[in-house]
Amino acid sequence: MTDLWQLTISEASERLRSGALSAVELTRAHLDRIAEVEGSVKAFVTVTEQQALRDAERIDTRRREGEALGPLAGIPLAIKDVICTRDVTTTCSSKMLEQFIPPYDATVMVRLNAAGAVMLGKTNMDEFAMGSSTENSAFFPTRNPWDLARVPGGSSGGSAAAVAAGEAMGGLGSDTGGSVRQPGALTNTVALKPTYGRVSRFGLIAFASSLDQIGPFARSARDAALLLQAIAGHDPLDSTSVDVPVPDYTAALTGEITGLRVGVPAEYFVEGTEPGVRQVVDEAIATLKSLGAEVGECSLPHTRYGVAAYYIIAPAECSANLARYDGVKYGFAARGEAESLIDFVMRTRAEGFGTEVKRRIMLGTYALSSGYYDAYYLKAEKTRTLIKQDFDRAFERFDVLIGPTSPTVAFAIGAKIDDPYAMYLNDVFTIPANLAGIPGVSIPGGFSEGLPVGVQLLAPSFEEARLLRVADAFQRATDYHTRWPRLQAAKRGARKRS
Repeated sequence: MTDLWQLTISEASERLRSGALSAVELTRAHLDRIAEVEGSVKAFVTVTEQQALRDAERIDTRRREGEALGPLAGIPLAIKDVICTRDVTTTCSSKMLEQFIPPYDATVMVRLNAAGAVMLGKTNMDEFAMGSSTENSAFFPTRNPWDLARVPGGSSGGSAAAVAAGEAMGGLGSDTGGSVRQPGALTNTVALKPTYGRVSRFGLIAFASSLDQIGPFARSARDAALLLQAIAGHDPLDSTSVDVPVPDYTAALTGEITGLRVGVPAEYFVEGTEPGVRQVVDEAIATLKSLGAEVGECSLPHTRYGVAAYYIIAPAECSANLARYDGVKYGFAARGEAESLIDFVMRTRAEGFGTEVKRRIMLGTYALSSGYYDAYYLKAEKTRTLIKQDFDRAFERFDVLIGPTSPTVAFAIGAKIDDPYAMYLNDVFTIPANLAGIPGVSIPGGFSEGLPVGVQLLAPSFEEARLLRVADAFQRATDYHTRWPRLQAAKRGARKRS
């Protein structure tokens, strides 16, 4: 018999609609699961148990009164702690915002609340979304449910781990250079980065404003479609939000991909990609061929410069966005007497920011400084344009592109934390999509030595429905996404909030 926490959103939604299951029962099952395994996984910074049960009871009351509710009503979700939640601490896993309680909800939360979703809590992350392993949290590292000695990926590793461990049915993360897709790959979850501007960034605490995009984690393409349906759409509160129609994503899940043109970029199979990862992707390509897709090779020649361009552009924007944390307006402030305002601000930032955040602020400030702007930042932006043009040319020939999400499976905790360059290379296949603003999805593609391997699909801007259609067709032909890690029970490790 399947435990309630093992249901997909689609399955649970049908049971809720029929009256065979209540939202309170479903929420309680996930809270019990959190109590069982959270001490091992450490996915959550804050668990909002009482609030979740109150919200679930309200959904049950509305349903008993005959109100027609949508597919997310009563569904328990995990929210990355970079997304503002009214009256619930939003820390960015940083000492700088450890006590910050937003007075408003991010637009994505307004939309999820309107859909009747139940928030279980806020999930751990790399501080201010800067990292690829969720080891850079100011509080604790999150562990991969498939092997607790390994990382879940980052920076949205908490949300990915929560979904993978059955602590939540779905979740939200943010993707600046792969921070949804890469942890999705390492934890065997479906992880979608929408087109830049498809989902509102209002209430998303900024890292790099021209790159950040909120996206869902789920256990199936259909569940990801339901979550994207709820959060997508134009928002007048976000000047980068694009006013284009939002299609019915679930209607696109026909299972039919005959004649679909699939491109295989040569640059996504580089030296350093593990043989097991390459084998899984090759097998995924063969599966798509067997379903009727037409596969051909293509080239994205400027991909090789993606990591270098990203680590100029993203830190530059980070240095501007994080300048607001000075200890004066809000957030952490250094204690003790200060010799001057400059001394106070410097001590606040030295004590309030972690090592990786400081590193990126320094890189970005240097790249934007007088005499270096043209040499570094301007060239990086020109490279960004060339990368976008590579994708434009590829999509003239192909409907989607396919490749690995990450060059490796999950690595051991601590293995790369002291080698920033090695850590940065984990995002070599995901960064180009952020620079170009196009959508991408990582889907469970198989396993290498018992660890999950993600397969990445990329499509032209605003073609998320196409990505989901291919992902759904692949999942109808495979069962990788239905497999669960084996976890031992452990005491809860997250803070409880009412």
